[in-house]
Amino acid sequence: MEKELTIKNERSFPIKRRLKSFQFAFAGINTFFLNQHNAIIHLFMTITAFMAAIFFKVNRTEVIAIVVVTGFVWVSEFFNTAIEKLADLVSRDFDERIKFIKDVSAAAVLLSALFAFLTGAIIFIPKLLE
Repeated sequence: MEKELTIKNERSFPIKRRLKSFQFAFAGINTFFLNQHNAIIHLFMTITAFMAAIFFKVNRTEVIAIVVVTGFVWVSEFFNTAIEKLADLVSRDFDERIKFIKDVSAAAVLLSALFAFLTGAIIFIPKLLE
């Protein structure tokens, strides 16, 4: 005898549930800033990049590039943090597989920061030389 599964109406869109998901997301941002020291470095660099964009009056395309690479760094750092916390939950003991996962995750942040730096250099060095 098979059990009949009840499926909720796919078209339902409870506003309270949507608002609750935003609460969880903002709680995650808050927790991230309270517990991750690198967040302050990223925040400082983000503010510096946007202040430089204002000071040098960069064009719209350059602003878009700065927004994209800055967002890429932030998203990489958030995922890296989540992956590290999950790996620590799985095992506190040394495990070569977890080390690999953490190293690759950290490398993603490093690469995203490198691309952001290169983008900033391409945009700002010519303006500094003018």
